[in-house]
Amino acid sequence: MKKFPKIVQCDKRGQIVIPKDIRRELGLDEGSGFYMYSIQDEGILLKKIPLETLEDNENIINEIIDKSDKINIDPKKINSAKELYKKTKEGNLDII
Repeated sequence: MKKFPKIVQCDKRGQIVIPKDIRRELGLDEGSGFYMYSIQDEGILLKKIPLETLEDNENIINEIIDKSDKINIDPKKINSAKELYKKTKEGNLDII
């Protein structure tokens, strides 16, 4: 399957829609969990995760850093965002 960038818009409540073909490809259902990272000056990064692993995110961050060249994100910005995150809420994830 060819991969093409998808353009989505944010609504007034800050919500975006993940296109149906991407949801199907990734096996996303209602209630799917994500890590959401704010990458400085780049945007946001969503990483699908199983709900049972929401407490542990260090391995996911390392995987993202390892693949940062493929997603065209500076690893220094990922590390900076990670350090900023660790300073808040004692480094715990919140399920929103």
